[in-house]
Amino acid sequence: MSHPELSLSHIEGATHVIDPIFRNTPQFVHDQITDWLGREVLLKVETVNPIRSFKGRGADFFLRRLHDHPEVVCATAGNFGQGLAYTARRLGVDLHVFTATNAVETKIERMRALGATVTLAGADYDASKDAALDYVAGCDDRIYVEDGREPEIAEGAGTIAIELLAAGPLDAVVVPVGNGALISGMGRWIKAMSPGTRVIGVCAAGAPAMERSWRTGQPTPTERIDTIADGIGVRVPIPVAVRWMEKVVDDVLLVDDEAIRTALRAAWTALGLVLEPAAVAGLAAIREHDISGGRIATILTGGNIRADLLASLNDR
Repeated sequence: MSHPELSLSHIEGATHVIDPIFRNTPQFVHDQITDWLGREVLLKVETVNPIRSFKGRGADFFLRRLHDHPEVVCATAGNFGQGLAYTARRLGVDLHVFTATNAVETKIERMRALGATVTLAGADYDASKDAALDYVAGCDDRIYVEDGREPEIAEGAGTIAIELLAAGPLDAVVVPVGNGALISGMGRWIKAMSPGTRVIGVCAAGAPAMERSWRTGQPTPTERIDTIADGIGVRVPIPVAVRWMEKVVDDVLLVDDEAIRTALRAAWTALGLVLEPAAVAGLAAIREHDISGGRIATILTGGNIRADLLASLNDR
């Protein structure tokens, strides 16, 4: 199946289509984070919305461009499913979400509260994806939506880059990488409008499939995932997302769980923000790696953390 390139006009147009509740999110430099990192970093907070995640942008844009309203089916670690559920309820679209049996309970509860039918299947995201595809197979009245495959989802996420660059030039933007939609959409806009800005992805060391795929230029699955960062825990990369990333990403870095935990505590202490592990991958990478440039930005992507992990952070 062929997939179109990401469209600059669609990214720009999405700024007028996506529900305003997901747009124009806070972005600022914080003195305590500057001290902790040893450098100034522009933070963009994508958690101040009803689903506490950037995923609402792409999900909203996709559903609003969907001409027919069949039953929409997806697999998700939780945040993408929440994004679809929020807009699906507003548009009267039936949504069936498949997620792993060990998914974050608060994410499952929230998807159900937003009106989605939720089925738990498989030990990780990619296993739940197989179950979703089986559910759709042979049914003309069902459509499978994949985060990282649908251009509209990446284009919706790309609106974050428009808002970031409006604040002034940047030397680098550091972006957590799950299925690749966020960094692909942002990178498409950044490389067109600010070619000198480096686009740097971050994967969890315990889920390096997208990092390996970007380096080899082809989807490179891993056998398992071992990270607290479920939101970027991809085992089987999506081919089109790897191709999109090849064109707009300058580097992909890895961070381990201890660096992620340290960044979670720093965000809570300095910013008063409850973030999930994937959300602080950029912060962790900036602290652990030597990223060149005087003006750097990162995206704090989500705030749906497991209750036990939150408790463990507060205990220290």
